[in-house]
Amino acid sequence: MALDGNVIGGLLLEIFGSDMTSARATCAVCGTVSPVAETTVYIRGPGTVVRCRRCGSVLMVVARIRELNCVDLSGVAALETTRADE
Repeated sequence: MALDGNVIGGLLLEIFGSDMTSARATCAVCGTVSPVAETTVYIRGPGTVVRCRRCGSVLMVVARIRELNCVDLSGVAALETTRADE
């Protein structure tokens, strides 16, 4: 079942130390730039898979192995957050 990127807000907070759902991710395949909250997320499996909503390419994969989060961001060309003072 596909969910939106908001479902991994807590996981991303644990990994990055800040709210990343509003961060803008650039797909390395099609170049689409959109907030992480607007990605398509699949959480039923050995890991969490985040896909581009436009082309379906894998943006990131997070798997928890022996209490350690292993993160693959190879599908993300850029990940930009907005500063609090902007």
